[in-house]
Amino acid sequence: MSALGTLAAGVTGGIWKVAAVILVAALLVVGAWTGGGWFLAARDRDAARVELAAERSANAELRGAIQAQNTAVEAAGTAKLVAEARGQAAQQQAAATARRFDAALARVAGARATTCDEAMPTVDLILEATR
Repeated sequence: MSALGTLAAGVTGGIWKVAAVILVAALLVVGAWTGGGWFLAARDRDAARVELAAERSANAELRGAIQAQNTAVEAAGTAKLVAEARGQAAQQQAAATARRFDAALARVAGARATTCDEAMPTVDLILEATR
């Protein structure tokens, strides 16, 4: 017989069955590999979603803390400005009081007293100036 006849006899004799079994086995391996890949990808996706939710929660907490800190800094700045204004007013009041006291001391600079009765008008003048 010829080579073509031998091939035809082999095909009809069962070689195609062996080839079909090999192809089915290869398809099963590829299918299992693909299914495993899909499973791993889904598992990684779910884990990433959980991590993302945790990061978003932490991010929200940090944003809240930063906002509270910014509010506290603004309040401290406002309190500082108010305190500086009070300090400046107190300095002006102290300077005015010092000027009055200096003026009173200048008026009584030449006063001499030997008794309490003689000193009382001078003391009253000084006390009125410091009021």
